[in-house]
Amino acid sequence: MKDLGPLHHFLGISVSRTSTGLQLSQRQYFLDILSRAGMRDCNPVSTPVDTNAKLSSTTGSPVSDPSLYRSLAGALQYATLTRPDIAYAVQQVCLHMHDPREPHLLFLKRILRYLKGTLDLGLTLHISSSHKLIVYSDADWAGCPDTRRSTSGFCMFFGDNLISWSSRRQTTVSRSSAEAEYRAVATAVAESCWVRQLLQELHRPVNNATIVFCDNVSAVYLAHNPVQHRRTKHIELDIHFIREK
Repeated sequence: MKDLGPLHHFLGISVSRTSTGLQLSQRQYFLDILSRAGMRDCNPVSTPVDTNAKLSSTTGSPVSDPSLYRSLAGALQYATLTRPDIAYAVQQVCLHMHDPREPHLLFLKRILRYLKGTLDLGLTLHISSSHKLIVYSDADWAGCPDTRRSTSGFCMFFGDNLISWSSRRQTTVSRSSAEAEYRAVATAVAESCWVRQLLQELHRPVNNATIVFCDNVSAVYLAHNPVQHRRTKHIELDIHFIREK
């Protein structure tokens, strides 16, 4: 074992120490991606997606170089380690890696243009006196135009620090927004259970209950009063899982 001194760079992630905590950034990694795509001098945009972000898998003509598309999409997946603001956009791009088309490539290039304008942004870890675990959950009901599957998303805070986030398409089709929201909550609760167990193994157990926020009234009602009948039987496992935890 050798002490290499204070951490400043690890696996492409730059670590800057401040008086309040750590700043994690991947500026050089983003520049490398832009160079690979030939967009080092592109014009930046203010958002990673536009109003037409939900693209069909059959829209437009196939791209001339699918390997480059897949390479850039895979590189962007690693970029989400310090940039949760592009998690949803990258997830949408990765849905079409098997058969990328021109509109999908334009969507990917928009993400790169957004990164060009936000190279210095990153993930900040503050010194926090709070040790509460709080989770925010949401779902995009039937958002996929091809399969009508929903997208689950959550972000988890440990005190003032964002420590876990996800944007992922659900494996089954939800017949109501309440079902989609409840499945998203179940995913968030499962992640919070794993994080609580990890913190306990690190000898930093969370003594308070984890608070999970959801903006769907029906899903919240089911969490408090799970009436098992024909309309909720198909999500019975998620209901019991959340109630038990």
